[in-house]
Amino acid sequence: MKSRWGITLLGGLLWAGACIAQDADLDCDNAMTQRDMNTCAYQDFQAADLALNEVYAWAMARAKAYENGADLALRDAQRAWVPYRDAACTAEGQLYEGGSIRPLIEYACMATLTERRTQDMRLAYEEY
Repeated sequence: MKSRWGITLLGGLLWAGACIAQDADLDCDNAMTQRDMNTCAYQDFQAADLALNEVYAWAMARAKAYENGADLALRDAQRAWVPYRDAACTAEGQLYEGGSIRPLIEYACMATLTERRTQDMRLAYEEY
């Protein structure tokens, strides 16, 4: 049941993300409608996720230089972190169940946590 819930959640987020148009003319600094604010929050999350993936690849390359399993530990940590982020942000969004602001809350949360993870990973692996 737990894995089915995770698949349902992931599918719902992917579907919601696919439904949000990527409008090149959208001014996210002055978004006025809830739809536009939701779209901007989704775009912010996507940018944060891209940055995280780039830093993860960099950190993984650094971790592989060690022959002590540091790369496997990083992989396991990242695999554990992603479901944590998704669950934490779903919990925040649940407070707005049924409201049109819920996607904004969830995507803003996901962007924030993703940016923090990127910064933490960068700091941890630049030392070595």
